[in-house]
Amino acid sequence: MNQESLIPEQTILSSLTEILQDITADWDTDFNGPIGADTKLVDDLGFESIDIVQFIVAIEEHFQRRGLPWEDILMSDGRYVDEIKVGDAAALLYPHLNKL
Repeated sequence: MNQESLIPEQTILSSLTEILQDITADWDTDFNGPIGADTKLVDDLGFESIDIVQFIVAIEEHFQRRGLPWEDILMSDGRYVDEIKVGDAAALLYPHLNKL
């Protein structure tokens, strides 16, 4: 893949924030800032495990890509993590969407 056809990480991040805005549009949360790279899915947006699954499915549908290595950010030392930041998801997606 040449440099011109790479999807910039900022574009991926923007797509993720749009997906999250759609998912949380009718939620009653205390979070009132813009969703960005440092936004935490659990602490800030009130995600539960099913919401994370819905987010992953929405991402895979958006980018038309299945089988991404979500375990890289969902698990650490064989255990599920307690928190995921939007920027962590964007960083995971960048090399895989761009086949680096």
